Amino acid sequence: MTVLSSARPESTTSAAPAGTGNAEAMNSVLGKARLIIEAFTAEDDALSLAELVRRTGVAKASVHRLAQELLGWGVLERAGNRYRLGLRLFEIGQRVPRQRILREAALPYMEDLLLATQETVHFAIHDGLEVLYVEKLMVHRGVSKQSRVAGRLPLFCTATGKVILAFSAPALFHEVLRRGLTPLTHRTVTQPGLLRAQLDRIRAESLAVEVEETRLGYTSVAVPVFGDTGALAGALSITAPTFRLNHANHGRFTVALRTAALGVSRALQATG
Repeated sequence: MTVLSSARPESTTSAAPAGTGNAEAMNSVLGKARLIIEAFTAEDDALSLAELVRRTGVAKASVHRLAQELLGWGVLERAGNRYRLGLRLFEIGQRVPRQRILREAALPYMEDLLLATQETVHFAIHDGLEVLYVEKLMVHRGVSKQSRVAGRLPLFCTATGKVILAFSAPALFHEVLRRGLTPLTHRTVTQPGLLRAQLDRIRAESLAVEVEETRLGYTSVAVPVFGDTGALAGALSITAPTFRLNHANHGRFTVALRTAALGVSRALQATG
């Protein structure tokens, strides 16, 4: 029997130190609290007081005082003489309407897609210049650790991100170019003209294929999901080792993927 999982493996995209370039946040209590919370990355189980001071750039006395208040709120927890993010953040996060509505609409069709393909399934949305993974389902066999729920990856080199770029306003594409196309692998597309041609094809076919641009040995296929107004709501994808997801069997995966995306779109349209 296939086991469904929403496990959250590590992402290769780590947040920059929270204090970097954030001088305005240093001028308010709320801003300093934000720097402390954002000092934690996906790779951190717990951080010491000294590490929080170094990452935030906030004075040690202020970090210590604010950490005590965050402990009382449940946003932070004690882990010996270190700090970790608290369950209160998880509880609050589950109340976010956009995440909850999208996840509830997508999850049944993602489960069907996982059962049909036996490969990792993602649902991602656009946030800034990155994709944000709202949900991930996978089977327990050589799973990819490139992504995680609530994790982020660049728009320009992921299949879900390319879909979002293709169906978004041109200004987003130009903003991505201004930031720079920093490669994740030697196969990442970093030529603006080639990326633009890919996006043109994705718009024409409503299908994006990314081959080892994010992680060597893995290929992803993604399609758009539209909301009740016909606007892009996100992208649904399948990720698998390249030897299992290749030109010979793209068709089978694509049919299942389009069917699931249509179901998610209809569910979102029904919710209004």
